[in-house]
Amino acid sequence: MLVDSAHLSYCTNIHAGDGWQEHFDALKTNLPKVKQRLSPDRAFGIGLRISNRASHELQSEENFQEFTNWLDANDMYIFTMNGFPYGEFHHEEVKENVHSPDWTSTDRLFYTLRLIGILAKFLPDGMDGGISTSPLSYRRWFKTEETKKIATQVATRNIIEVVEQLYRIKHVSDKILHLDIEPEPDGLLETGDEFLNWYHEYLIPIGRQHFQNKFNLDEDKADEVIKTHVRLCYDVCHFALGYEDHEEMMRKLEAEQILIGKFQISAALKANFPKEPRKRKLITQAFAEFDEPTYLHQVIAQTDTGKIRRYKDLPDALADADHPDTQDATEWRAHFHVPVFLSEYELLESTQQDILKVLDLHKEKRRTAHIEVETYTWNVLPKDLKLPLENSIIRELTWVRDELTK
Repeated sequence: MLVDSAHLSYCTNIHAGDGWQEHFDALKTNLPKVKQRLSPDRAFGIGLRISNRASHELQSEENFQEFTNWLDANDMYIFTMNGFPYGEFHHEEVKENVHSPDWTSTDRLFYTLRLIGILAKFLPDGMDGGISTSPLSYRRWFKTEETKKIATQVATRNIIEVVEQLYRIKHVSDKILHLDIEPEPDGLLETGDEFLNWYHEYLIPIGRQHFQNKFNLDEDKADEVIKTHVRLCYDVCHFALGYEDHEEMMRKLEAEQILIGKFQISAALKANFPKEPRKRKLITQAFAEFDEPTYLHQVIAQTDTGKIRRYKDLPDALADADHPDTQDATEWRAHFHVPVFLSEYELLESTQQDILKVLDLHKEKRRTAHIEVETYTWNVLPKDLKLPLENSIIRELTWVRDELTK
């Protein structure tokens, strides 16, 4: 739905499924109800997530036409897609395999190109479209700086192949599509600064050479093509996890003229640690209630000197909580996408204040046309936090809409 000239929706990775028919059944079950409550008289935008398998199946003429007819009949449109998870995302252990295949693989490249073809067909005229994607790879797969550097180079070259396709689409149709890179904990690109460094040390140099050699573009034009078609997916949860300063990051992006493709509105868990051992124990026990086996829940601790300590997953942080060398931790933040409309979870809190800060910065100056709520952990939340899915989606979107229009 359009809210103050930005398209607001939720990411359909909330719904389980691998094949197209599973995806489509979930859309037909949930989206009309959400639209009826939130946008009964105006078109409703979809943040579509489909798996690799479904991307093949949607290319069939029958499936494509059926979906087109359904969108038209229900007054819905697609403006953004989530191309990060490649396969099944709910009914099996995902963990670090969410990055697989990574951007060093042609499987990732071809999957993304299929998504681009799909989005180009469905995107309404006069609207830009984005596809969010993995931050190149999972950094713990690379044991040395040299292997990490090689992986970054290969991944960047594959991304430039995508940029070329986006450049061609714009040339023939005037539609602007962009690939939105999503930094996250333990990604090869983990922070906003790492994204910016990659942009300047790898993407721009490799991209310039490619577009100069293949299309005879000068440096300025090549840079313009790259900056038009490669943007930042600003997942608020991920930036909050790293204790990053949102206002400072916005300034850096503006100074470098690098665009935000979309805001993903999401919240992490957090808690301050008191000095008293018994109270610290109660807080770690509260975090343990969110320890589940499907997704990675990295923990980033901040110490009393302001240093950062990173844990691969929540069980690693819990196992280290009582160690004498870790008693300097003053705060934990855990990568668990909790509902955005709640700020407290008994002894724990959420990073909701980070969302409010980002929305305020967006209201101050429109920074993207795409805003997508991404809470995908409903099926693994503790029982007392679960609500009927339809009601949860509506409550999240209503909360964000109301904050945007204050």
